[in-house]
Amino acid sequence: MLTAASAVAGLILPPGGMALAQAASTASPATQGGASGNVGYYRFRVGDIAATVLSDGLIGGPPQIYASTAPEAELEEVLRQAFLPTDHLALNLNTLLIETNGRRILLEAGAGQTMGPQGGRLFDNLAAIGLRPEDIDVVVVSHTHPDHVGNLRTADGGRAFPRATVFAPRADWDFFIRSDPDLSYMPVPEDFRRHFATAIRQSLEPVMGEVELYEAGTEIVPGLTTLPALGHTPGMANFLVHSGNDQLLLTADLAYHPIVNIDHAWLPGPDRDKETALASRRRIFDMAAADRLPVLGFHFPFPGLGYMLKTDSGYAWVPANWQF
Repeated sequence: MLTAASAVAGLILPPGGMALAQAASTASPATQGGASGNVGYYRFRVGDIAATVLSDGLIGGPPQIYASTAPEAELEEVLRQAFLPTDHLALNLNTLLIETNGRRILLEAGAGQTMGPQGGRLFDNLAAIGLRPEDIDVVVVSHTHPDHVGNLRTADGGRAFPRATVFAPRADWDFFIRSDPDLSYMPVPEDFRRHFATAIRQSLEPVMGEVELYEAGTEIVPGLTTLPALGHTPGMANFLVHSGNDQLLLTADLAYHPIVNIDHAWLPGPDRDKETALASRRRIFDMAAADRLPVLGFHFPFPGLGYMLKTDSGYAWVPANWQF
């Protein structure tokens, strides 16, 4: 994910570089931003797999960054009609914890403080469900942008999940870590691009020698399959969590916000290869709509769960009903 050009000065690098059932969060007020705290986790099941959306907070920026092909006046009107600010689009950070076969697997590590001060809520929300970072066995990231890997590093430069095996897409590792990445495709100033690349490297530094690289299409563990979703980055994957007849599709950064990338088919500016990303988006959205799959959007309004509806003009997002 890419925050806005105007937020360059605010980008903070790491120091030193569907049976849906909700549970109320006991996270601290500082974590949730309210006087008494709001919900920061959401529990449900995918067949026999226990699943919990864990919020890592928020990032965001000017809406045009995330809807690069939108006419300015039309974009403003769409946001106004949706009761959203016209100068800033807030994006959630919805990580997913699944518990299966005696293992706890975190899908996406979240941003930490790499993309601004409103990230980094994951650990408080993990504590709110009675778990510590050392209780996580596996962390799988869909791609290596800072908002998906930022929490892998502690404030003192150590491993945030000391026992976890970390899985990352091989093509992203080759592009962002093993080479000096050309980030000229990003619609932001050069200074931001340098900070962005540094944030990726610093976040991944603690696991450099131990990361497991995967090709999209690989089954990471029984019940968790990766799907190719290339274009946003060279190796971005989507996740399919499955148990018996139940499935859940995690779409990573195929779309940032349903208002601008689903209900309206405007293209995200941070996609490295926009044509490939568009093809991935259509293929996976078509699959989700045809199979009526429950979907988790990483950046969608918390808890990010809903369905993809095929329409005459494209798609529409249908949020899942909140259940208790």
